[in-house]
Amino acid sequence: MNSNILHMPAESASQALGMLAEVSKQFEDRYRTVVNECRRLGLPLTLCTIYNGCFPDGVFQRTVATALMVFNDVILRVAIECRLTIIDLRFVCSSPIDYANPIEPSSVGGAKIARTIVNLVSADHSKGSDTCVVIA
Repeated sequence: MNSNILHMPAESASQALGMLAEVSKQFEDRYRTVVNECRRLGLPLTLCTIYNGCFPDGVFQRTVATALMVFNDVILRVAIECRLTIIDLRFVCSSPIDYANPIEPSSVGGAKIARTIVNLVSADHSKGSDTCVVIA
C-alpha cells in the first residue's frame, strides 16, 4: 500500500529518508492499534514480518528490500515490546522458487509458511512468554 514511495522524486537522500520516515510513522501508528486490538482478545498472537519478494531487476529488488526494512523494524519492535512471537518471513521465503510472482508466494513458499506456522503452534511454550523469532 506504500509502494508509491519508491517512485517519489527527492532532491536529496535526506529528503527521501524523511519521506520514508513519515510513511513508517503512519504505518507504526496503525500497526500498533491493530496489534493492541488483537491482544485484547486474549488469544495467542504471533506477528509476521513482510517478506522481500522476488523481483527480476536486482537493483529494484535491493531497493524494495531496503524500504521494507523500515516496516519490518516496526513489526519487530512491536512484537518485542509486547513479548510476542515473530515469524520472520524474510528467512522463510528466501529463494526465487518460493515466489509465484514478484510479491506473492508460490505453492512452495506457501507450504514453507504453513510448515513454519504448524511447527510454531505445535511447539512447547511452557518455558515462558519471552519473545521468540522464528526464521524457518
